Amino acid sequence: MLTSSPTPSAGLTKPNAPLADLFLQFLIVGAVSFGGGIIAYERILLVEKRKWLNADQFMAYLAISQTMPGLNSVNLAILTGDYLRGIKGSIIALLGLVLPGSAIILLLGLVYTALTDHAITVLLLTGIAAGATGLLAAVTYRIGDAHWKKPISLILIAATFVLMSIVKLPLLEVLAIMAPISLFIYRPKGSS
Repeated sequence: MLTSSPTPSAGLTKPNAPLADLFLQFLIVGAVSFGGGIIAYERILLVEKRKWLNADQFMAYLAISQTMPGLNSVNLAILTGDYLRGIKGSIIALLGLVLPGSAIILLLGLVYTALTDHAITVLLLTGIAAGATGLLAAVTYRIGDAHWKKPISLILIAATFVLMSIVKLPLLEVLAIMAPISLFIYRPKGSS
């Protein structure tokens, strides 16, 4: 069992999540989010639809997922599955999330191999890329939620963007710079 998962806040009870429902919900997310926006679909599922996590728990799991190797969405599914149902939940959530995308990619790979030079194939891939970019922008806006209204958050976002996109530092170096600054700024303030 993963032991680094955030525990629910005091006073919160762990929601009931049957394994079959956990698999089905992540299967749906894996199927409908093909091409992009998977984090948004996971948030809709976990926070809004099933209420298996609250907004703070979701952000905590997402932050942990981003520091782990691999895909954020997969890490998030594993952490959430572990929180809800232990190691079985992790495996079920992972299988549900990955299965549709794997099957679709296998099928598309076979079709793409047969139609590589066809004009419709190129147009289709261009359309998918544009749609994925739009979904990613929507997810970023939605996850930012209240932070878009705070000037200090906007400064941190802009600094991270500059370091990643203009200075072109590797992710780990950006995290090494921005994480301590963000933690210091958003540290819990004492009552005294």
